[in-house]
Amino acid sequence: MAPWSTVQLEGGQEEWMELNDSAMPLFHGRNVKAPLELSCDIAVVGSGAGGSMAALELGRRGFEVVLLEEGPDVRALGFSQREEEMLPRLFRQAGGQRSDDLSILVLSGRCLGGSTVHNLNLCKRTPFEILEAWREEFGLALPQKELEALFEEVESLLGVNPIREEQVSPHNRVLERGLKVLGWAGGRMHHNRNERCIGSGFCELGCAYDAKNNALSVVIPRAIEAGVTVVTDARVMRIVHDGKRAKHLVGHLLDGDGGFRGEFKVHFRGVCLSGSAIGSAVLALKSAFPNPHGQIGAHLHLHPACAVVGRFEERIEAWRGVPQSIECTEFLDFRKGSDRRIWIVPSFAHPGGAAALMPGFGPSWLEIVRSYPHLAVLTPMLHDESEGRVLLDGERPRIQYLLTPSDCEQLVMGARAAARLLWASGAREVIIPAVPPIVLRKEEDLHKVDVTRFVPNDVPLMAVHPMGTLRMGKDAHNAVVSEEGKVFGMENVWVADGSLFPTSLGVPPQISIYTFALWVARYLRLPSK
Repeated sequence: MAPWSTVQLEGGQEEWMELNDSAMPLFHGRNVKAPLELSCDIAVVGSGAGGSMAALELGRRGFEVVLLEEGPDVRALGFSQREEEMLPRLFRQAGGQRSDDLSILVLSGRCLGGSTVHNLNLCKRTPFEILEAWREEFGLALPQKELEALFEEVESLLGVNPIREEQVSPHNRVLERGLKVLGWAGGRMHHNRNERCIGSGFCELGCAYDAKNNALSVVIPRAIEAGVTVVTDARVMRIVHDGKRAKHLVGHLLDGDGGFRGEFKVHFRGVCLSGSAIGSAVLALKSAFPNPHGQIGAHLHLHPACAVVGRFEERIEAWRGVPQSIECTEFLDFRKGSDRRIWIVPSFAHPGGAAALMPGFGPSWLEIVRSYPHLAVLTPMLHDESEGRVLLDGERPRIQYLLTPSDCEQLVMGARAAARLLWASGAREVIIPAVPPIVLRKEEDLHKVDVTRFVPNDVPLMAVHPMGTLRMGKDAHNAVVSEEGKVFGMENVWVADGSLFPTSLGVPPQISIYTFALWVARYLRLPSK
């Protein structure tokens, strides 16, 4: 077991949390007496899909593991289903993290369970074409049969199943109707939700009904049962190393408002970075890991997307039900250089987010906001070949990302396709939020959607799938980690999150992150003492 006796709490009380119907110790950094010092075999930084799965597997293998999470334990705080309370509780920068030119909103989880707490439960494996491209371009000899077995293991653990017919909401029926009328490819998706799901529609604010089979509800409780020590409200500042071997990490314990309340240190034999493609890259840069070819933080992919809004005569009430259950794959080809790299799904926001996104000012803004119950939104998501970079500006992270001309053209194609789907489903008007807004009422208006509007800070873009920055490869000339996830030039540092992926996946990454983290943790070998 991990070293519980070294943890002292303010007031001398031991802290417990009900997880998975049994009492298990889980330490909240806001209550732990500072300074805190721990020792273990392996420290895992980040508790999302990657960190939780890595910690679970390493704990089951008999290692003493400390799992560190910068954000709060949201189960202890509760899910209020209120935007103004849950956005700061669940998301980095209260949901306001952006690229450095402010043109792309980049949402990342910052809580126990990471982005799996707010994601919409979409489950897709890494496409075969992507794995083949990694083999050809990066020399990654990832064994297909073994990966398939790992995918099956993850899907079984998380209870992945097809969406049932009765779970398709009226909002998703809009896309379904459009697909049928146009004869385009698409259909129902797979999710990792359970029988407690009532279709409340609040998935992105965390599930108050515990209906998500995610890191928080499924993986972390099993990790604790396997002996893993979990500490929340613990921001890792840097990993101390001698250029070849990491020695320990240092960080700050945070209070309930995210402010500094004390220091902590964790001694280890090995460390695993699982703080997301942005967070892990930032930590590697702050820690000054060997970077002879400038690969740390490079090759960032985001899956940027825009909103295409349809206004209907009928009431859609798109905030109700399972948010995303139908997809359009008519324009999705995973081959490199393809001119069809767009995935289309429904997307919607609760009143605060919707009001911020709606275009116009004064009466024009109020008029569209009043039509909120009659709106449906489709999101064309880009399987991007554009590459950005995560940098440091002093201690502050910067996200640099610009679309290539070909990727701009892809988003134009996606926005036009989404408009056609909405019209085919009965929309009387289509609006693309922009400055000024793009209003489309007939096919002939589609010329208004062109590459001149997909420039920074015109059509607003959003990204929820950061990938890359510490990518896998054969050597340090074009990668940061080996195909086993170990950082080149370091004896005892591994990576297990979305930063591993050499390219964009073109599909939601959560299942791939869980699976590759399991791959890394299963074959991790600590160096001799």
